[in-house]
Amino acid sequence: MSGHGVQPTEDELRPSMTEGYNPTAKKTINEYATLDANDESLRKWKESLGISANSPALVTASGDNRKVVVLELALEVAGRPDVVLNLEKHSVQELKDKPFILKEGSEYRMKVKFRIQHEVISGLRYLHVVKRKGIKVDKAEEMIGSYGPNTQAQPFYEKRFAVEEAPSGMIARGSYDVRSKFADDDGNTFLEWQWGFKIAKSWDEK
Repeated sequence: MSGHGVQPTEDELRPSMTEGYNPTAKKTINEYATLDANDESLRKWKESLGISANSPALVTASGDNRKVVVLELALEVAGRPDVVLNLEKHSVQELKDKPFILKEGSEYRMKVKFRIQHEVISGLRYLHVVKRKGIKVDKAEEMIGSYGPNTQAQPFYEKRFAVEEAPSGMIARGSYDVRSKFADDDGNTFLEWQWGFKIAKSWDEK
């Protein structure tokens, strides 16, 4: 199955806004590191994002202007090997025509490994819309959080999403199309892709 039929409207994948968040002019990491050094609450906020004048930044490739780099996407199912797509070696487009098989009633969750570079990212979140035969059957949004650029001490971040349960029964079995994206509070989309899954009676079903 492929995701060729998935054409959600812009509203379907529009993220919610973090309450109280007001977009402001972006500061450089050096500016954040030296900002109001005597403000204890600000110091703790910067530490929570890994921002420190004494924390060496991770070196990025010349000309790489990406701010959020998704390194891996994975599907975790208890008792089974993770299904992992390494985006440093493969294109996310490979997911489009290779649907995951999910046994009905099984519990699973997604996991993402990513890198932040150049600036602070506020309200990073994951969204998806699930359709079956062109009809929307689910929409999800998961907050990942706010992050400062990765450092040599912490070269990447990893986030596990909430556990979900695959539906069961004859009506639920079949193929589903999904469109997903990573976005932030400033309205930036960092990655958007199509993929699919199939609810089956067993893991070995094709």
